[in-house]
Amino acid sequence: MTTKNEPIPLLDLRGQYEPLREEMRAVMDRVCDSQWFIGGPEVDACEKEIAAYSGCEFGIGMSSGTDALLCGMMALGIGPGDEVVVPSFTFFATAGCVSRLGATPVFADIDPDTYNLTAECVAPKLTDKTKLIIPVHLFGQCAEMDEILALASSRGIAVMEDAAQSIGSVYNGRKACSMGQLGTLSFFPSKNLGAFGDAGMIVTNDEHLAHMCKLLRNHGAEPKYYHSHIGGNFRLDALQAAILRVKLPHLDAWSIGRAENACKYNELLEDAPVKCPVIAEGNTSIYNQYVIAAPRRDELRKHLADKGISTEIYYPVPLHLQDCFRQYGGMRGDLPISEKAALEVLALPIYPELTDAQLERVAAEIRAFYE
Repeated sequence: MTTKNEPIPLLDLRGQYEPLREEMRAVMDRVCDSQWFIGGPEVDACEKEIAAYSGCEFGIGMSSGTDALLCGMMALGIGPGDEVVVPSFTFFATAGCVSRLGATPVFADIDPDTYNLTAECVAPKLTDKTKLIIPVHLFGQCAEMDEILALASSRGIAVMEDAAQSIGSVYNGRKACSMGQLGTLSFFPSKNLGAFGDAGMIVTNDEHLAHMCKLLRNHGAEPKYYHSHIGGNFRLDALQAAILRVKLPHLDAWSIGRAENACKYNELLEDAPVKCPVIAEGNTSIYNQYVIAAPRRDELRKHLADKGISTEIYYPVPLHLQDCFRQYGGMRGDLPISEKAALEVLALPIYPELTDAQLERVAAEIRAFYE
């Protein structure tokens, strides 16, 4: 039972862990007893289960969501001279991996309601050098994939879905990651499906790309010590795979719990001068984050912090304005919707273990600030 003055963290995983404690420890013992820590039956089973959950035939376990992005692009042959269209309003890894391969990230603006790429945003950014589009399914809901896929197909361009925040989200009846050539997932501990450290996965229905990803995650070797490609060490640990297998059967219930909390926030904040999340028609969001657009965002955040309520800003600086991407010539004013979002967005606690009293307290403090 929480007291009315007890701090409300942005995320508290202890409530998720406690009911699964014994099962978690049992599978960790199972891995320790087997002494099989890299690859093996736990990883194989985890790959099959998460691929099936995502509506895909093949899963390739990765050491992180970032490495999934990197390996996926390597499998698609992205390299120097290529251009890759990415949203400017997203986590750094989406564009950082493009640059690491010597390709050029081309930053596009976003939809003002969903914060996701649209075909209308992407189209002006396409050139003869464009080899890949990476829609990021931000905050738990998919981008408008039908239009993006049609645009990409008409130009012979590949599409790789970045679903680091959206495992299990649904777009017009299809799961995230099942629509492009490849999809990438992150199991960072804060995700709806989180490991006990870094972990990720690539999922696909393309057998050739699946084989290439498996090859590249192990230094391009097949068989051992015979290298047909230059890859990397992107392997998923068996311990992480075992943990994910325990959590996966609970994922839908956790995502439903987040969605129920989002509905409560929507009602509680109806009279507040903030913009609640907009879920596009045909989309089912898993609410990896519950993000409002708030006037005087930084002042509101400080007010909430003073009241013991933790929040986060995803993301304070759009990628086209980051110092490390200065060579690509991005200027303030280039992508106005992304820049506006960076000044307004604020993520509230949304994890399923929150009580109604906690949700009401968060909403009451937001209303109090504006009053």
